[in-house]
Amino acid sequence: MRIVVTGSSGHLGEALCRVLRDDGVDVVSTDVLPSPHTTLVGSVADRDLVREALRGADAVVHAATLHKPHVGSHSRQEFVDTNVTGTLNLLEEAVAAGVSRFVFTSTTSAFGRALVPPPGAPAAWITEDVRPVPKNIYGATKTAAEDLCELIHRDHGLPVVILRTSRFFPESDDRDDVRTAFADANLKVNELLYRRVDLEDVVSAHRCALERADAIGFGRYIISATTPFTRDDLAELRTDAPAVVARHSPAYPALYDRLGWRMFDAIERVYVNTAAREDLDWAPKYDFAFALERLAAGEEWRSELTLAVGAKGYHAETTGVYTTR
Repeated sequence: MRIVVTGSSGHLGEALCRVLRDDGVDVVSTDVLPSPHTTLVGSVADRDLVREALRGADAVVHAATLHKPHVGSHSRQEFVDTNVTGTLNLLEEAVAAGVSRFVFTSTTSAFGRALVPPPGAPAAWITEDVRPVPKNIYGATKTAAEDLCELIHRDHGLPVVILRTSRFFPESDDRDDVRTAFADANLKVNELLYRRVDLEDVVSAHRCALERADAIGFGRYIISATTPFTRDDLAELRTDAPAVVARHSPAYPALYDRLGWRMFDAIERVYVNTAAREDLDWAPKYDFAFALERLAAGEEWRSELTLAVGAKGYHAETTGVYTTR
């Protein structure tokens, strides 16, 4: 099988290329930045490059995108060119090339303002049924690209699976107050409760999507670590998150005390991955409970793939925590 992977110089693209090629898959990869994992250097907004990449392809995994960190450094038109026009190019050329399946990497940021409940309301329970309310050009272009995926599926029958991934970047948080208040590992392990996923689990979700795309036809799925929370926890998560976490993970307070860590006082949203686990037959491994076990044993809580890919940043010039290293 020949699989086209876009965004191959980024975190996910590199990880996909590593894993697929290790399994003997013929991978053709594209990115605007050259890297050891990139076959063709250029933008998905370039229709000719896309056509060349898709020649003889059986499947596409479209991970290339301008991200949230680019909102302050790139114009809205550049977001449209890459995230919308680039996706349309890939979809239409995939149909023309007779590609059998298409997996699109989207983001939980697409939910936008729907992620923040009003004061006094319970934490938001985020499933695929929640209607996105984009709050910036990143979210707006990703939801537009998702709609194009659905349109092409309905018009041409191309099996398309959309994966709305939660946070998996290894860089420090971009909020100054959060970086000051929490050690980086403390912050990221906390986020596994409700809004983070390990890179290895993201890759496995994409592989499951490739395998199940034909049977599914079209679907949108949230890809995040499995939360221990239930709907019954939502009100208290806004007022006393440590108490809720302690009920589900009784060993956490002592371990956090030993590490000098602390839990968030409140949690405002919870991503729910049930549909992805059921429909894609996806079995994520790196959740909060797994991290606690590894930390208690003095072992690394992240996957080897996460460590191998490492931090990349998002800008060539100095722009803060997202600067390319």
